[in-house]
Amino acid sequence: MSNNPYLSIVIPVHNEQECLEELYQRLTQSLDNLGKTYEIILTNDGSTDKSGEILEELHKRRPSQIRVIDFNGNFGQHMAIMAAFERVRGEIIITLDADLQNPPEEISKLVAAIEAGHDVVNTHRLKRQDSMFRLFFSHLHNKIRAWMMPKLKMEDEGCMLRAYKRNIVDLMASTGEATTFIPALALNYASNPTEVGVAHAERAAGETSYNFFKLIRYNFDVMTGFSIVPLQMTTMLGMLISVCSFLFVVFLMIRRLIVGPEVEGVFTLFAIMFFLIGIVLLSMGINGEYIGRIYQEVRKRPRFVVRRVLEDKETSIAHKTIHVSSVLENEG
Repeated sequence: MSNNPYLSIVIPVHNEQECLEELYQRLTQSLDNLGKTYEIILTNDGSTDKSGEILEELHKRRPSQIRVIDFNGNFGQHMAIMAAFERVRGEIIITLDADLQNPPEEISKLVAAIEAGHDVVNTHRLKRQDSMFRLFFSHLHNKIRAWMMPKLKMEDEGCMLRAYKRNIVDLMASTGEATTFIPALALNYASNPTEVGVAHAERAAGETSYNFFKLIRYNFDVMTGFSIVPLQMTTMLGMLISVCSFLFVVFLMIRRLIVGPEVEGVFTLFAIMFFLIGIVLLSMGINGEYIGRIYQEVRKRPRFVVRRVLEDKETSIAHKTIHVSSVLENEG
């Protein structure tokens, strides 16, 4: 294989031992049929099953084409992808989930779109094979995201089968953000993005790592990472409530002068007070989300910790030599 492969396939792995063998067979067959040089980078994101052992065995089958990044803990899907982005060698980088819900056979569509001149290729899932809860939640989130972030034009942000040109990936890898959402980040740098439809299948085996709490956390990351609309909405709501409260106080003063003292409305006042306290707590929570992101960034802690990287040493050294020579030529 060339030291500079044409394609780099990036796959985060977390407890996917039942899927990895089938993923290997279908993915390598699809890539071999494309007739282009490629590498596969699999990031073991703190798996607690036998995924790590299986990944090591897959690397031994094709040491020059399959590389494994082994985290020493679970740092999340997007950090697993970012770790691979820092090490990719290809000109076209494709991200893919390990659960086979997005068939590897669809990669050719993305390659064709990149070769047609696009720098980012997003995808939307055709005939999704998810539960009604996931479909409803995804649809709702896509609507909210489209309203809050109209510049991020994505029909389906939850599909991780996507393709990027190398310069886009290099820009994303250089950000150093502690938390991010890769598809949205890529669109910030893209000059000619597009979107294609891809097939979708039921999960072949295992269970999804995204429970209800992680889905909520993921939505907070997207909203607070790429939009200040929640803060602006909080400000507008505060201004509206302040005006309404002032008018209500004026009303009570006039009523007291006309009707006199009364206690019948005390429970109404309690209800209004509890409502206002709820608004205050909600506002504090929204502000806390942004402050928390700032706190994570200013600490400058490592986004992830790599325990080891399994790769062909000769290929790695040759690639580094070529990279250094390219840098020197550019500087000259």
